[in-house]
Amino acid sequence: MTGDRPLGPLHSADADSGLWCEIATAGLNHRPALFLDRDGVLVEDTRYLGRAEDVRVLPGAAAAVARCNRAGIPVVLVSNQSGIARRYYDWQGFHDVQAALSSTLAKSAARLDAVFACAHHADGKAPFNIADHPWRKPNPGMILAAGERMNLDLSRSWIVGDRAADLAAGQAAGLAGGVLLTASAGDAERAAANRLTVGGFIVEMSPSLADAVSLLLTRDCLGTEHP
Repeated sequence: MTGDRPLGPLHSADADSGLWCEIATAGLNHRPALFLDRDGVLVEDTRYLGRAEDVRVLPGAAAAVARCNRAGIPVVLVSNQSGIARRYYDWQGFHDVQAALSSTLAKSAARLDAVFACAHHADGKAPFNIADHPWRKPNPGMILAAGERMNLDLSRSWIVGDRAADLAAGQAAGLAGGVLLTASAGDAERAAANRLTVGGFIVEMSPSLADAVSLLLTRDCLGTEHP
């Protein structure tokens, strides 16, 4: 990908080494976007995924991203990466995983328009041991940064995640709504997600990313023409 430099140990020391920002598509003229969590949404959640050989893209996920691409909907990945803070892997491992994911998506003519990640966690090791970092979901920092740097209309954007914290980040960022994937979400996650339906924020439930994208496009939630 081209665009903004990744922020982290691969680059300058004055950057926050716990953050990653990679933008392929900018200047989007105030379009709405689809924000996606990664593990449990695009790929199997193996807990602390840090090796390219462990990447398993979920059924239908690549086709769902490609469908958004064809519809002109920017697709932005926003991922907590506490495995880096815990020293289970490093940013190079994250980069390798993303490269494997991108390669698999490309086989379905799919792509991500941007990738944002936050390694910070209260239980991490320095310098990644910042508690409640603004970029770490459920805080909205990654989404707000994407909105500003890519010129997105957050008020018409949506987020898909497998945890209520993903949707909470979307609500805090002023998104229109969020879809909780129910394949692995228990009753507590569903209840927490439903409690976010305040201030006009819409919460939907769906079994997979493919079903979530179908729902959003069928209802024209993202305000674009679709194939």
